[in-house]
Amino acid sequence: MKFRENLTAHLALLGANIIYGANYSIAKAVMPEYVKPFGFIVLRGIGAVLLFWFFHALMKREKVERKDFPKLILGAFLGIAANQMLFFKGLSITTPINAAIIMTSTPVLVLLAASVILKERITISKIAGIIAGITGALLIILMGKDFSFGSETMPGDLMIFINASLFGVYLVMIKPLMKKYHPLTVNKWVFFFGLLMSLPFGWSEALEIDWVSMPPNILGGVIFVVVGLSFFAYLFNSYALSRVSPSTVSIYIYSQPVFAVSIAIALGNDSLSAIKVIAALLIFGGVYLVSWGK
Repeated sequence: MKFRENLTAHLALLGANIIYGANYSIAKAVMPEYVKPFGFIVLRGIGAVLLFWFFHALMKREKVERKDFPKLILGAFLGIAANQMLFFKGLSITTPINAAIIMTSTPVLVLLAASVILKERITISKIAGIIAGITGALLIILMGKDFSFGSETMPGDLMIFINASLFGVYLVMIKPLMKKYHPLTVNKWVFFFGLLMSLPFGWSEALEIDWVSMPPNILGGVIFVVVGLSFFAYLFNSYALSRVSPSTVSIYIYSQPVFAVSIAIALGNDSLSAIKVIAALLIFGGVYLVSWGK
């Protein structure tokens, strides 16, 4: 039973990070020309709240103890409102490659937060796994691409880094609630409170969206972000977090470049090379060390 639960958790993490890997380019195509960043967050929040509340009512009628609501509100701030506003605003004024590089810091931040908050041991295998993952991810991200950290992208780069830090703390502090309640229950309330926090910042931008003149491919991108990223990716991550450690959940961020390249190869937009294979082996070797290494 334990093996089966761990396997389903890792499959859920694979699914979530395939969605995350595709999100960088899809969201960048939508913003800021068609949907402004904070308006996008309100759209995501409304879609996620409707979906999580519907499926919670349909599948899991579970009540939350009053003492846990402050934790859910803090989780909404760290993992939804501040996290998403910083990410989407940052992505709109920096480059996808800069954002991808900065997000590789998340597992390190999660490891440190877990050691402080949950008293998880920082083992040699976890450190080796994170180093292997960072190396593999950077090999793919930087291969044949131009990138630059300069004054013009610095505000966006800083926002992405703070976003990564907040998300790392969110994964650690929400872990006990994921073990106590069903993931649908936690996400129902986290997205509800997160939407309330986001509305004052993004409601006017949401009203500015010109749905009539929006091209079909951009509309598809909006649907992908609202349904795929806000509902399925969070649900998959939450399910995994209820069964494995925050460090294991975060290490999967290094698989996102692998999935992005794999999709490009499948569409004929990229080709396989020895470096990409080595990078993938490093990344999934890192996942193994963090998850099961002794």
